[in-house]
Amino acid sequence: MADSSFDIVSKVDHQEAENALNQARKEIEQRYDFKGTGASIEWSGESVLIKASSEERANAVLDVFQSKLIKRGISLKSLDSGEPFASGKEFRIVSTLKDGISQENAKKIGKIIRDEAPKSVKSQIQGDELRVQSKSRDDLQEVIRVLKAADLDVDLQFVNYR
Repeated sequence: MADSSFDIVSKVDHQEAENALNQARKEIEQRYDFKGTGASIEWSGESVLIKASSEERANAVLDVFQSKLIKRGISLKSLDSGEPFASGKEFRIVSTLKDGISQENAKKIGKIIRDEAPKSVKSQIQGDELRVQSKSRDDLQEVIRVLKAADLDVDLQFVNYR
């Protein structure tokens, strides 16, 4: 019998992120407490740029964006937001969406699999994802359960289960 396997990835649906940003932009334009504050949210290359007249307003815009991401099914672990910084007369926050598993996080996940998962399970890093293999599908289910219980700072999806 051939080995069963699955891949561990961390991907963001960019269309859903685009929709969340557009919804946040519409809400900011319509809400009374944002009128006249110069609050805005927009794409700036691969990152999201939030602008507002005060630090509190910038954080409020970020909260609106985060709530829209959650409603769209995107984990906040995928959002990497910086601190508000002054730029002239306005405050800005630059946020990026993390795609892929970094080498550091992949090594942490591999260590968790080696330490806590059944011994028949093998994992290997392939670029920005991990492939997990075992002869037993039950062992693979156990790996998924262990990784979901682990408190990692990356959003994981389990794909190509065969």
